[in-house]
Amino acid sequence: MTGWLYGHVCGYHPAMAQKIVTVFTDDLTGKESDAVQTHTFSLDGVNYEIDLASENYDKLFDALAPFIDSGRKTGRAKVSRGSRRGAVDGPSAEELRAWARENNYQVNDRGRVPASIREAYEKAH
Repeated sequence: MTGWLYGHVCGYHPAMAQKIVTVFTDDLTGKESDAVQTHTFSLDGVNYEIDLASENYDKLFDALAPFIDSGRKTGRAKVSRGSRRGAVDGPSAEELRAWARENNYQVNDRGRVPASIREAYEKAH
């Protein structure tokens, strides 16, 4: 059999390309988004992992803030090297803070940059 005929009869196509699409879904809402990131937290010795868009992470962070502020740090948890998603493309937190201040937004010197500031930055650029 010739190569062309063999490929069509046997289903083998050496020049065929594959495209793998990864879909990120917010575990809380079920909505798909490129902005979804994996977050980990622990409670009573049990580690949890959840995929959230920035607005839902902000809700989680706000809900836990009073407990975090009143609690005692015992050290940082080890971050697994096999994380599903690496660093977010775009500006660093320091760059976002500088931009926010230049554009009359109030932003803390430390901690997470609010999603509203990230979104305003993205709209401006």
